[in-house]
Amino acid sequence: MKRSITILTEDFSDWETALINSTARAYYGFDTRYASPDGNPVTSSGGMKVVPQLAIDAIQLDGLDLLIVCGGTIWQTDRAPEIGALLAAAHKRDVVVAGICDGTVALARAGVLDHVRHTSNSAQNLSQLGYAGSAHYQDVPYAVADQRVVTAPGSAPVSFMAEILRTMGIGDDNLKAYLAMHAAEHSRHA
Repeated sequence: MKRSITILTEDFSDWETALINSTARAYYGFDTRYASPDGNPVTSSGGMKVVPQLAIDAIQLDGLDLLIVCGGTIWQTDRAPEIGALLAAAHKRDVVVAGICDGTVALARAGVLDHVRHTSNSAQNLSQLGYAGSAHYQDVPYAVADQRVVTAPGSAPVSFMAEILRTMGIGDDNLKAYLAMHAAEHSRHA
């Protein structure tokens, strides 16, 4: 069974990681867990209260397959939890590391984006950090996967889900059907 942990903070953007966690758990049997600073309950930007299974400091990388940083406004503030060492260690251990929206800020600060193609909400979103990976930034509206790192703007939870699963070696007909179902919503506007 594949194991994943999603890091949530106060005012996390609840829509951004919902699809990957639901799909991974329901369709592919992942053990999906959630961590927050100190393991305390957090409330999303939409008002959903989540009681995580563990504190960020209690995350063990042994046996972990996927570590996700959910976006939220806290990553642009000095109240953001310090997770740089955790993210760098996970990437070094070949754990798939993923960040969406301002979760990409945490990956940039950790140096995880220094040598991989990546995206975010905008180039400016990351450039203000002075990180070393700016030459690898991809200005695209969908998720980007490179070297077991997956990033996405907050508006791309569907491609974020798909790129994570593909990075983990999952690309079956179920995933294709799921993607087609989500794409159908936008077909009349194309």
